[in-house]
Amino acid sequence: MPDNSSPKYPSVLTIGVVGLPEIEPGVNLGHMIAEAAERQGTPISHDDILVVTQKIVSKAEDRVVELSSVEPSEFAAAYAAAAGRDPRLVELVLRESAAIVRMDAERGVLITETHHGFVCANAGIDMSNVPDEESACLLPVDPDASARRIRAEVEKQTGIAPPIIISDTFGRAWRDGHVNFAVGIAGMDPMVDYRGTDDAHGRTMHVTTIAVADELAATAELVTAKAINVPVAIIRGLPYASAVGSTSALLRERSRDMFR
Repeated sequence: MPDNSSPKYPSVLTIGVVGLPEIEPGVNLGHMIAEAAERQGTPISHDDILVVTQKIVSKAEDRVVELSSVEPSEFAAAYAAAAGRDPRLVELVLRESAAIVRMDAERGVLITETHHGFVCANAGIDMSNVPDEESACLLPVDPDASARRIRAEVEKQTGIAPPIIISDTFGRAWRDGHVNFAVGIAGMDPMVDYRGTDDAHGRTMHVTTIAVADELAATAELVTAKAINVPVAIIRGLPYASAVGSTSALLRERSRDMFR
């Protein structure tokens, strides 16, 4: 019989982590994730990368806002009336934004640049998977710091410090459909740089840089989905470059942005 104990081809395993309860403010997410992985028989190992959905991070950091507490500005109220949107939600988007990139009241579109530097719809705010219809979930204040904290919590629980990617769902400028992107990173280089290396035909590559953290965030979504209560994925068996890690490496500098 053939020996299948060690595959002779590239492979990566993606495992959804089940069994986490509704996340409350102040909980130790790293501890909870490590325990859930252990309970389901897939304890965190040294070659793992953890992808954690933004929503549970924001909940743990008390970033869920009751709309009743928001007083809309005149600008927010005027845009909301023209766009047919909730003025309180528009006000939250404006507060969480460093700049407005595009506004289209006719289509109700509000694309902004967040204080983190992300360009996305509604400053990354959404109202899905929150306790009630009068709540909105904001992005973490500092997602990289959140990733570092979760990593330290996992290490304290298990003795292993896997890279952490915090993921969120964004649209894309040139394609329909949404994809999960990395919004927080700790413990790995988010990019793989092939510049200066040879391709399969011996030609030197000059521009190819792969956003591996975004690829992993998108891969994790295949098992976390949006409404199945699986907010964490283990990516197992992918080599990575250890680094402090930061999403700043994924943000295109304004001087190289041809569309703003």
